[in-house]
Order: sequence, then C-alpha cells, then structure tokens
Amino acid sequence: MRLRYGWFAVFLLLAGCARAPVAADPEILAAVQGIRAIDHHAHPVRNVLQGPPDRDFDALPVDHLEPASDPLALRPNFPLTAEATRQLFGSPSRKAQLQRQKGDDYPAWVLDQIGVDVMLADRVTMGPGIQPPRFRWVPYADALLFPLDNSKLAGRNSDRKAFFALEDQGRARYLKQAGLQAPPPTLSDYLSRVLTPTLERHKQGGALAEKFEAAYLRSLQFDKVDRATADRIYARFIHGGAPGEAEYKPLEDFLFRFIAAECGRLGLAIHLHTAAGAGSYFDVAGANPLLLESVLEDPALRSTRFVMVHGGWPFTHEITALLERPNAYLDDSMQDLLLPPATLAVTLREWLEWVPEKVLFGTDAYPYSDQLGWEESAWIAAHVGRQALAIALTGMLRDGEVTRPRALELARMVLRDNARRLYGL
Repeated sequence: MRLRYGWFAVFLLLAGCARAPVAADPEILAAVQGIRAIDHHAHPVRNVLQGPPDRDFDALPVDHLEPASDPLALRPNFPLTAEATRQLFGSPSRKAQLQRQKGDDYPAWVLDQIGVDVMLADRVTMGPGIQPPRFRWVPYADALLFPLDNSKLAGRNSDRKAFFALEDQGRARYLKQAGLQAPPPTLSDYLSRVLTPTLERHKQGGALAEKFEAAYLRSLQFDKVDRATADRIYARFIHGGAPGEAEYKPLEDFLFRFIAAECGRLGLAIHLHTAAGAGSYFDVAGANPLLLESVLEDPALRSTRFVMVHGGWPFTHEITALLERPNAYLDDSMQDLLLPPATLAVTLREWLEWVPEKVLFGTDAYPYSDQLGWEESAWIAAHVGRQALAIALTGMLRDGEVTRPRALELARMVLRDNARRLYGL
C-alpha cells in the first residue's frame, strides 16, 4: 500500500513538473502581440476636457467603498503602472497634453496603443469618443431586478446601502424612459411597459449584451420560480412595504430568467460578474459560477448566450466544467490585470485544453485611481494577457498537445475570433 501511494506521489510530482510555467516561444509571443484584439470587457471613460467628470463608466462605481486590502497590482507605485504610463505617454505630464490634443479621438487612440481593434464598453450610456465601430455598448440590467422598495436589501452594510441607492437611480431612469414615475401596479404591466421596452431600447441603441453586476447585490443562485409566485410578491409590496431578502428573492429570480429569455429573443448576450469583487463586504461565495448551473441548464434559456465575466476567479477550475454547456462562455478580464503572466497562463491552458472556442480576452480597463486610469489598466491587462496566452500555448506546444499552426489559431480565437463569432462582429 505504501509503495502504491508512493508511486502516486511521484506521478503527481512529475505531472506538476510537466505543467510548470515555461518561457514563451518567441514566434508564438510575436504572433500573439501582433493580433488586433477584441476586448470583451472594459469600462472606458470619455475624454471630458470641461464640465463634470464622466461617471457613466459603471452603474456601480466602487470608489466610494469602505477601505479594503487592495491587491498588489492596484496599489500605488506598482511597477507595471509606471511602465504603462511610460509606454502610453512617455511621462505623466504628457497624458493631459495628449488628452487636450486628441479630444474625442483620444479613447480610440488608447485602443491603438494597446493593440485593440474593438472594445466592448460596459457603460450606463455611451458618449462622444466612445462610439461604434471601435466601441460597442454593453448596458446594465440589474436595476430591472429590483422594482420594489429596496430599503431592507440596503441595510446589510454600507456598501450595499450605496449600491442600492445607485440601483434606485437606475430604476428611476428606466421608468422615466418608459413614461412612468413609479413602477406600474401589476407585474404584467411592469414586464410589458418597463422591462421589455428597456431591453428593446438598448438593442436599438446598439447594445450587444446586457450586463449584470448582481454578485455585488445578491447571490448568483437564480432559482426557477413560477409566475404565480412572482405575481403574489409584486402585488403584496408594490403599494407599500419593503420585502426582506428572503421575501424578495423569488421575484428577483423570476425577473432574471425573464430578462434572460427576452435577451435570447432579441439576440442580446448576458454578461455576469463571476469573481471576487471590490470592497471588504463582497460575498465571494455568492459569486461562484457554479450557482448559475440551473440557469445554463434551463431549456427555456438555451437560446441565450451567457458570458461569465472575469472567468470566475478564484473558482477557475469549477468554471471550466461549465463551458460544456452550449450557451456558456467566459473571459479572462480582471485576471490579466491582477495576476502575473505565469499564474494566469496555468488557468488559460486549462480552459484551452477543454473548450477553447468559448474563451474570450478582456481587460477590465477601469479608472481605478489617478495613477491607474482606464488607459493604464488597459495597457497592463493587454500586456499581461498576451504574455500569459503565449506561455500557455508554448506549454501546450512543448507537450505535444497542439501543433504550431494550431497554437497560432488558438491565439487568434482567444484574442479575436471567438468574440467575432459570438457577436457577429
């Protein structure tokens, strides 16, 4: 018995050595760096030279949260941040000069510097300089999940209080666009007068998908709920009173699946935040992508494409199995910003060895701070993401899993072709 398990230990050791990170093959790295990418997930900021700053880069900006222990990559004076500034602008002072010189052309100029052809812009609204064909819109649908009094949902902590205040503003905006000042008296009216018209307006406005930041607000466990139950909850609280989390959840679950079905009808994908998030109150367990399993397996939602944004970190192994669902995809955004290339390469290789046509590249470019703006974070993520992809493909080539032409094909798939097929770009 000892001998048997001793050999098993040796096998594990050898397997670990075989999968150890390797230096990127120069030809593969050069090819990866030369591909004009489609950035699947980012928050670009308009180049506002006068007037109030642009706050539409996120429905739930995280710059107001209680202090937390920031990852190294987001801390001041992180070496790659200075390198990004140098590569993009030469010096910090030249950044403002370029912004003034280029005006509305500045965001597209940033894309050119990081080798990105098209960036999917997760924004409340688009605006000057952030327009097709270089930028494609991904608006937010979370506010549609919460049509009732949300005061009890906001009471858990200060982060939730701030987030639900923002969601109430988003709901008010959608109601105003529907010609209403308050949610209508019945769930049927809410669906037909507010929810579906909002999605249709987004589609007509050029949206490719609807984004859910729901993991900042609640668990990703969206159970299947019958219409009668949802009707009762809506009718009980629409005229007054605030439901608690347990009372509200079945209505939220029903609305999420209704939105997902409507998105399938309209040809819109669903983007979901599936990773640990900002803030010291974030419920990491509630963002586990395995919680989405019943949604992905719902026959009524098989025509809806679900993209698990940020690749489920730290649940990167679990999320791999979900790629077998025909409507499931993922991207590596955020991970290529926060993790070093060798660490990310291990995850990318696992995904590429499983269902490579479902893996997308993204940066999660975001205005994290004055030092680390959306431009610098985009450069870092593009730089690290390409290095990690080249390392992963080099390991697969070295171990005989792919030929060199296939490795280069996989690089194009991740950086560009998979997104082109998914969105018909």
